[in-house]
Amino acid sequence: MEALRAPSPVSPPPLLRSRFLKPTSTLSFPLTKPNSHLPPLTQFKKPNFKTFTAISPPLQETETLDEDETETLDADEKFDWFSQWYALMPVCDLDKRAPHGKKVMGLDVVVWWDKNENAWKVFDDMCPHRLAPLSEGRIDQWGRLQCVYHGWCFSGSGDCKFIPQAPPDGPPVHTFQKACVAVYPSTVQNGIVWFWPSTDPQFKDILTKKKPPYIPALDDPSFTFQMFNRDIPYGYEILIENLMDPAHVPYAHYKIMSMPPPSVKLDREGGRPLEINVGKIDKDGFTAKQQNGEWAFVPPCLFHGSITIGGKPNESDGSTQGKLAQKPPRQALLIFICIPVSPGNSRLIFASPRNFAGWIDLFVSRWIFHINQNLIIDSDLYLLHVEEKKMMESDPRDWQKLCFVPTKADANVVAFRKWIKKYSDGQINWGNNFDRSLPPSPPREQLMDRYWSHVVNCSSCNAAYKSLNALEVSLQVFSVASVAIVAATKQGMISVAARNTLVVAAVLCFVGSKWLSHFIHKNFRYHDFNHAFR
Repeated sequence: MEALRAPSPVSPPPLLRSRFLKPTSTLSFPLTKPNSHLPPLTQFKKPNFKTFTAISPPLQETETLDEDETETLDADEKFDWFSQWYALMPVCDLDKRAPHGKKVMGLDVVVWWDKNENAWKVFDDMCPHRLAPLSEGRIDQWGRLQCVYHGWCFSGSGDCKFIPQAPPDGPPVHTFQKACVAVYPSTVQNGIVWFWPSTDPQFKDILTKKKPPYIPALDDPSFTFQMFNRDIPYGYEILIENLMDPAHVPYAHYKIMSMPPPSVKLDREGGRPLEINVGKIDKDGFTAKQQNGEWAFVPPCLFHGSITIGGKPNESDGSTQGKLAQKPPRQALLIFICIPVSPGNSRLIFASPRNFAGWIDLFVSRWIFHINQNLIIDSDLYLLHVEEKKMMESDPRDWQKLCFVPTKADANVVAFRKWIKKYSDGQINWGNNFDRSLPPSPPREQLMDRYWSHVVNCSSCNAAYKSLNALEVSLQVFSVASVAIVAATKQGMISVAARNTLVVAAVLCFVGSKWLSHFIHKNFRYHDFNHAFR
C-alpha cells in the first residue's frame, strides 16, 4: 500500500523512498527555457552553489545581502507578471462539450474547444452585449461559443457571428468591433492549456517569441504519471513556499507521507537537519541542491525536481563485444505548477513522472491517486491559511523581519523571498485588479471542501463521485426491496433459506450503503484533520 501513495511535495515518491533510501545523486534538469536552442538536458548551467541561511551571519555577509536586496533595478529588470505564460488546466480535465470558467492573475477567462480550428481557445469571460459570463454558455451545433443570456455566438477568433435579435435585412451589427470578444494568446504544451494574460494585439504572435517552460518527461512515452489539479484557499506565495519546504513533511503530513529514517532519531516524527544549497538568484529564478536531489524555480509558476536512481554499468555479455552496457537509470520528477488566482487564492497543477513501475497506473485508477493527494493538501491547509492571514496583518514585504528562519532547511524559502523582494517589491503585482486585502475566512468545512475545489474540476474524480453515489442509491434500493419482499411474501411461498438470504442481503446492503456514504463524504466532500490525535 505504501507504493501506491502519492509522492511528497518535497521528496521522492514513496516507492522510491521505500526501496532506495540512498539514491545516486546523478541528476538532470529536463526543462527547456523559452526561446532556448539548447538540448533539453543542458538548459541549466551548473551554478556555483552557495548556502543561504536566514540566521544572523557575520556583519560583512549581512551587509552584502542587504546590498543585493536594496539594489535599484531598471524598469526592464523588474519582473512583469502580465508578460508571462500561465497554466490554466490539464487537458485531461477539460470537457470539449462545454466552456470552462477560470481565474488567473485576477482575470476571469473562459477556455473552450473550437472544433472548427481543432484548438483550445481562451477568451475574456464576458459577453460584450450585457457582460454575462460566457463560461455559463454552451457550444452550439456549429462549434461556436454561445452566450446563453441572449444567444450571441462567437467564433474562435472572437468575432461575433450571430445576433438573434438583429433583423436579417438590417445593418450587420454583428460585424462591429464592439461585438467581438477579447481573445488571449493560448497554446497546449505538456498536456496543459497555457495562456498569455494580455489581449493587446502586439502579443498576438507571442508564441513565436516566447514559449511556456517545457518539460520533456511529460511528453516522453517511457514516463508514466497522473496529473492532479486543485484550487487552494491561500495565496501563491504561501503555496510555493510550502512546496519548497521539505522540513514540514514529517510533521504536517505525519503518517501520510513517509520519509527515509534519519540516522539519529530526535523525535517521534523523525525530523532532522537538512542541507540545502542555493545557487545564484536572478530574474529567471534559481536552482538548489538538497539531500534528495536538485530543484529549480522558474518564475512565475514552475518549481520542479529530478532524481536519478541507479544506472550503474553492468558487465556485458558477448553480444556487446566486451563493452559495458549501461542499464537505463530510474528517474522520477516532481513537477509543481503554482498559479496565482487572486489574493488569498491559488491553483496547483501537479505531476510526478517516472520511467519505472508503470504497471501501477494500469491497476490503480487516477481518482484513487487523487484521494491521497487531497489528503496531503488538507493536512496543512488550515495551518497555511491562518499563516497567510497573520502575515497580511503586517506587511509581507517585511517577511524576513516577521519570520525567524535560523536553519539551512529554510534556504529554498529564503531564496524565494529574496527573489520576489528584489524583482517584484516583495509581492505580486496584480495591476488594477485587486488591492492586497484577503477575503474573509469561511467556515472550516467550506475552507477544506474538496468537491468545489477539486472534484468538479477533475474528470476522473467527478466520474467516480457520480458512480459511487449511484452505487450507494442502488444498495439502498436493493435493501428496501429485499425487506419488502420478505414482508409481503406469505409463509411457505419461498423457502426459509431464501427468506434468510434476502434478510442477510438486505442488512449487508444497508450497512454497505452507510459505509459508502461515509467514504464518499470523507474523500470527495470534506475531511477534517486533527493533528493532536495522530
